[in-house]
Amino acid sequence: MTRAALQRVAAAALAGTVFGAGLAIAQMTDPRKVLNFLDPLGHWDASLAFVLGAALAVAALGTARLRRAPRPLLDKAFHLPPQAAVDRELLFGSALFGIGWGLAGYCPGPAFAALSLGQPGAWWLIAGLTAGTALARWQRRR
Repeated sequence: MTRAALQRVAAAALAGTVFGAGLAIAQMTDPRKVLNFLDPLGHWDASLAFVLGAALAVAALGTARLRRAPRPLLDKAFHLPPQAAVDRELLFGSALFGIGWGLAGYCPGPAFAALSLGQPGAWWLIAGLTAGTALARWQRRR
């Protein structure tokens, strides 16, 4: 592995660790926090709104900095996804993601962080995500 590749892997590992630690500190690895946020008539918990607001602020600052940079720190060029139209596939996937999040109380980031905390419910979600991804790839190839 080249030095540049090793630096990218180390940076990704550090970023993932900081992200996962932030999710754990904010208690987003507890599906009850999400489910209580989605239940305004029950035991409503607004803390998820603050986590989402903080994430939006960090992303906005990062995006503003990214737009001014000539290239990334550890690569030769930015690898941004192409602008895509909102289509049926995107809407269906978004709806399916939201339904799954509402039922399970996990989205992928907190689920992976919950794995490190030994929460068994996260394994089911990760298994479902893996199976769904494999199924979608298989369907696209057909």
